Formats: sequence, C-alpha cells, structure tokens
Amino acid sequence: METTYIEIDSPDKHLSDVLEEIPSNVILYKTLTGIGATYSEIKAQRHSIIIEPNVPVIIGKCNSDKHKNDNLLGVYEGVTTDRIIKYLGASRGKYYKILTTPESFTKVKDAFLIFNGKIYNTCFLLIDEAHKTIKDVDYRSDIVLPMNDFFKFKGKALVSATPLKFSDPRFEENGFSIIKIEPTYDYAKEIDIKPSTNILREVWEEFGWMPFITGQDKDRHFFIFINSVGIIYSIISQLKLFDKSSVFCAPKSIDKLKQNNFNRCYENWDIERMSQYNFFTSRFFNAVDIELDFKPYVILVTDVYFAEQTMFDPYSDVVQIIGRFRNGITAVTHVTNSKYELPQRTEEELDEFVRTSEEVYNTLKTFYDAAASKGARVAYKAAMDSLPFNQMLDIDGNKNWFAVDNYINDALVTGYYRDVKSLQRAYEQHNDILTPSVFALSDRPALTDEDLRFKRGLKTLSTKDRRTQIVKLLEYLGNNDLTEQEREFKTDLRRTDSFIVEAYELVGKEVIEELDYSYPEIKKRMIVAQYLLGAKGTETIQLIKTSFKVGMKYRLTYIKEELIRIFELLGVTPPNKITAQSINSYFETKEVWIKKDKALLLVSCLLYTSPSPRD
Repeated sequence: METTYIEIDSPDKHLSDVLEEIPSNVILYKTLTGIGATYSEIKAQRHSIIIEPNVPVIIGKCNSDKHKNDNLLGVYEGVTTDRIIKYLGASRGKYYKILTTPESFTKVKDAFLIFNGKIYNTCFLLIDEAHKTIKDVDYRSDIVLPMNDFFKFKGKALVSATPLKFSDPRFEENGFSIIKIEPTYDYAKEIDIKPSTNILREVWEEFGWMPFITGQDKDRHFFIFINSVGIIYSIISQLKLFDKSSVFCAPKSIDKLKQNNFNRCYENWDIERMSQYNFFTSRFFNAVDIELDFKPYVILVTDVYFAEQTMFDPYSDVVQIIGRFRNGITAVTHVTNSKYELPQRTEEELDEFVRTSEEVYNTLKTFYDAAASKGARVAYKAAMDSLPFNQMLDIDGNKNWFAVDNYINDALVTGYYRDVKSLQRAYEQHNDILTPSVFALSDRPALTDEDLRFKRGLKTLSTKDRRTQIVKLLEYLGNNDLTEQEREFKTDLRRTDSFIVEAYELVGKEVIEELDYSYPEIKKRMIVAQYLLGAKGTETIQLIKTSFKVGMKYRLTYIKEELIRIFELLGVTPPNKITAQSINSYFETKEVWIKKDKALLLVSCLLYTSPSPRD
C-alpha cells in the first residue's frame, strides 16, 4: 500500500492540527498515543460510528467533559436496539456519534435498518485501536464481526498508534493506503527490563516495600499491568497489600477476587477508586485515558511459567500501556522471566507453516466433499478439525485473515521470551519508540536488608534522577585504589544501571551533565570515545545508525550535512566525495518528498553492528 507521511513537530500538537479530517480508505498509523484520533472523529462534521475495543474506553469517552455537547451514545452489553433507535430519532439536526464494541456493532446495524434502512452511505466507520482485531481474535472471535460490513461503508478507516501487519487482501482490493504521522522531535520512552528468577521478589524490590519505608514512599503511586488475576492476587496477598491496592479487570475476574474476600476490584477506571498500588489486566492496555495530576511509576509483569498470557508485545502492548497516562509517567519497568523451552520461529517459517497447513486442510476437505459414506465423512471431518488451520477459519468456514495474522504475531511474541537477549532484540526493533535498558540477572538466592535499602533508594527514582545519583556515587568512589567493599558497591551500581556506569567510565561526569542525561546524545559521545580510545571497525556505522532511523524521512541537505559531520568528528576520510546518496551504503532508501524538498525514506538497514553486551 502507498504511504503518505505527515510531520508533527511538537508534543503539544494533536492530529487535528496536521490532518483536518481522517480520509476514507486509509489505515492511519498515528505513531503517538493520545494524539486525539478519536477526538478528531467525534468533532468531525459528519455522522460517525466508532468501534472501540473495550467497554471502559467507551464509558470514559461518554463521561468526559470534553464531549458533553457531542451527542455521544455508547453501545455495549445491556444497551438495546430499541435504545439506539430512540437515539437516532432524537438526533435530528445533530451528527450521530456512536461508540460501540465490536460485539455490539450488530445492534447498531439493526437499529439503522429499522430506522431508515441506511447505514453504509450515512455514517463514516472508524475502527479505533485496529491492532486489537489481530491481537484479540484468538479469544474474542466476534471482534472481527464488523469487518465484513466495514468494506461496505462508503467512508471508512482504521487507526492505531501501533498497527500490526494486515494481510487481508480486501485492503488492497479496496484501494487502501497508509497515512503515517511522523514526529520530528524525540519521542522515545526509556524502559528498564528486569530479568528475574523470582518475580515476586523483583516486584517487591520495585515497590521498595520494607517496614522502614518512609512517609514519602507511602505517597508514591504504582500502576502495575499483569494479565492474570491469579498473579495479581498472589502479589497482593504475599506482600500484604490488601488495604493499599485496587484491581481493575473484567467482571468475571471481579467475581474470582471477591470469592477470595478482596473487594477493591472494578470493571471501569475511576480516579476515586485509585489506591497506592493499582493493578490492571489487558482490558485496560488500550485506549483508556488515565488522567492524573502526577506522574506514576509503571510496572509491567510477565511470568511465562505461571501464565503465558502475561507476555507483552514490546511494540503494541508496551507502547499502548505507556500511552494510557496522558500526563506522562515517572518511570516504567518490565519485570519478566524467560523460558528456554518456548518455541522460536521466524516470520518466514510461520508463513510457510500457515501455507502448508492450509494446503493440507484443503486436501482433506476435497476428500471430505467426495466421501462416499457417512463414516468416511466423519473421519475426514475429525482430521480437519484437528489441524491448526481449522482455528484460522470464520464461522462460515472461510479463511479468517485476522486469525492468521494473530497466529503469526502470537508466535513471534512467544519467541521473544525464550531468553533475555531475544526480548532485548525485540525491544530494539522499535528503539525510535522505546529505549530499553536491560539489567543483569542476579543469581543471589536472597537479599539482605542493606541490599534492599540501597536498591530501594535508587529504584523508586525516575530514570534521570536515578542516573544522577549513580553518577554522584561514582564520582565519590573514583577509579583508583578501591577497597573490596567499594568494588562490590560499584558492581551493584552497574547491576542497577549498566548504561550510565559505562557512560561515566567512557565520557565522564561533565559530558553526561552537559548532555542533560539524554540517552541518544550520550550514546553518540560514547561511540566517539570508543573510537578515540582505539576501538576498531564499526564506530562510523554505529554513529550513522544513531543519527538515522529506519522508517524516517530525511531531506537530502540534512543527510549530506550529517554524514560530513560524522566523518569529520571521527577523523575518517571517506573513499568518495560525500553526498546525500552516500547514505545508500548504509540503508536501502526510497525517494520521497518533505513538503517541497527532495528527501529519502530509510526503508531498511544494510549493515549490522552488534550492540555492547552491557547496553
């Protein structure tokens, strides 16, 4: 599909500042969460049906002061077709603005048929958080029910900050294109990845929970995302947090928690229900607006042994969770274990598996259709039902492209959790959005009080504040004649944040402070320092890859100037005269335009350099 790039130059701008109205037949890659795509459609001067993935999103929008004059109707379980018909009748002279779950879309369609028999030419259909049609179809088969109607609408679009690949050929057949919002400022969020052999202990450390906890610590608010009420209840009970916790989850999970005498559990977010420790299941990973007057600590928890559904997709799940907090966050940590037995397959291998499964299924179906006896048909049907491809069919027996995409995406995510390095690589695939810091896996069987005091003091700080404290401690220690105890203390600092310790050793305190603890800028200086200290071979490539990112567009003038700057900085004499086209030695590119200026889109990286094992 053809892609159009639209730049946005400030975090204070919204979608409506750069795109007057969402066009039809597009997949809108909005890149940034909270940019106001749903808001834009609600305010658009046309009738709209907006499909949202979950009920809390709809309730939040309908109750928002921003939309009290926008004639919104939320449709979900319990809202009848008659209620929708009454709304349509009472909306004469107003724009319809209907927000519905995928499962309740049929009621909306039925109401229009009864009211005036028209829907496809009357309303613009927007599917919000469109990646959920792929992510959830394995356990919510009805989430894709609106897709057959979707392509019948004259005006239609999908939107997501974290879109996955849509393989359904109907997008191409209907002439869909992609609009990608392209921020021109640094919008990456830092995330700490904490591998652990003891999930509960690591979460305990993140909370900094000890009897000597200070009054200030008691005021800290933690938002913990775990897609398992079993693990949530285990943390609450073992850390004795019953009177300090709230759980936000689906109604069925609420019933389970109440059976265990825990009553601070809710199916919708409300700030009045907030506690010091707030736990959320996947129902709240997407689209819900959590508006606070402070920046909380966010913790993601994965336990692949206890519950595989707790695995987060670094691109879609993690980015979406961080985006729930409209006023930003103090810090985010992903606590996880890994499991070597988990299968790890490439996308090419998975594509081949699906193709072969489909061929085997169709062969058996041919035999089934031609079977001469009932017994033979029963045998062939049993064989067909046992094949993996049977799970990739819709209720009419046709190929469900969203189920295929779901199978491939789930298998790729599962492979990330085979080992820590695989998960790190998955995060680094999207380092323009997330900047990961991977911490060393501690093999210590237990923690002393002194360990907890030390680590608690650092881990409850924001990333910048923590690194500021570590630099001060390193400055105090110095580099020479360290005692054994001081060396162990420095090792502990490295475990806490290996990046800033290495940066201090390479470029020093003054440079770090000059760059205001900016990860990308410090990384550039470290590469230069490694080169000047005599490191061989890849410094030029590393610095170029730091300055230029795949998927971004750059004007030709900027490319030339930046390449000249890098070569001069490293004192390298290139074999040929530097031009903008010199970038083709490092990236596959495509000619594009940025407004009226010629530019290049970086399609893929041609050269690979291994990251430092401590990055």
